[in-house]
Amino acid sequence: MKIKIFKFTVGLALCTLGLGLSASAGQRFGGGAGATGAKKDPTITTFDVPGAGVLPRRGTFANSIAPNSAIAGFTRDDTPGGRGANGARRAFVRDKDGGVIIFDAPGAGTGPFQGTRAYALNPSGTVTGWYIGADNVVHAYVRSNQGILTAFDAPDAGTGPYPEGTFPFSPGSINPEGAISGYYTDAMNVSHGFVRSKKGDITEFDALGAGTADGQGTFCFGLNPGGDTTGYYIDEMNVAHGFVRSKKGDITTFDAPDAGAVADSFQGTMPSTINPEGAITGNYLDKMNVYHGFLRAKDGTITSFDAPGAGAADDSFRGTIPSSINAGGAITGSYSDENDVNHGFVRAKDGTITSFDVPGAGAGAGQGTAGNSIAPNGAITGVYIDMLNVFHGFLRSQ
Repeated sequence: MKIKIFKFTVGLALCTLGLGLSASAGQRFGGGAGATGAKKDPTITTFDVPGAGVLPRRGTFANSIAPNSAIAGFTRDDTPGGRGANGARRAFVRDKDGGVIIFDAPGAGTGPFQGTRAYALNPSGTVTGWYIGADNVVHAYVRSNQGILTAFDAPDAGTGPYPEGTFPFSPGSINPEGAISGYYTDAMNVSHGFVRSKKGDITEFDALGAGTADGQGTFCFGLNPGGDTTGYYIDEMNVAHGFVRSKKGDITTFDAPDAGAVADSFQGTMPSTINPEGAITGNYLDKMNVYHGFLRAKDGTITSFDAPGAGAADDSFRGTIPSSINAGGAITGSYSDENDVNHGFVRAKDGTITSFDVPGAGAGAGQGTAGNSIAPNGAITGVYIDMLNVFHGFLRSQ
């Protein structure tokens, strides 16, 4: 059986009636200036990309935010006769003023699970992600800020149907220079890390100790301006361990102190992104199957944390899931409470954690709010799932 594990929060926006492309197509929530000199409360703007579906599990998936608050992601359509009538994906870039460009990779399929996904956006407006063609084969791509889209594959990526292929798969997959990180899965369903330079040269790598069986291997997610990458590997016992790889190729592995290590449990340490200073965030699953957040400083010191209200019942697979860290050390992500409802959070550099919910987010199991990416100025994008289980995008501005 082919398996692959991913533990990042992807996607939750409020359905708007208008199909305009300006910021007025969204809805804004938040406080005003308050008392003179007082810090303004964050403002939340919700949005739906034109053509996004309104059926359960369809909608707008906002994944990455640039320093100027431009956002990249993808939609799932359900419009009869539309390109994504079967739930195919279409990528988008939303500019700071709310204007939206929707794009499809040449060769992207229009069937179920096919189409184009955007996962990461850098300050220049370059986008990366992956797409699935009509043959169900996966390819990575990079799209310039001029709209030029270049497909690429890691040299040793499998050429069969998903889950084989090449995957830039996190909000931190592209750095300001245009280098891209990710992983590829070969014909044996074993995964390996890669880094692609701005010029297009691809370096493949494996973390020492990575397993070589079905579903195991090296999964790379974050890439910082200095060329350092992070991610995790699944060992031969199906336990996850974190790693950081320097631009020179030196790999250091690490585990959160309380990470679980039960064989065949897929417990362990799972980094998600790395900031310019080399700080890493992610989550770990403990021996009781509860998720916790962690922050690893450049010197290797690891600090665990939990969002207040995060569910902690044994074998609940609930808890705190950080997804992104910015240059200032602020972290965003989501946590699931004891009722399996998701809530967004932001953790300041001093460790203070503030939770937030997007108005319109559902309060049922599996619904709620998730922060996916945080900009240097603290602006956050992510998703929320409403009471009808439809996904919508949001921008939380400072």
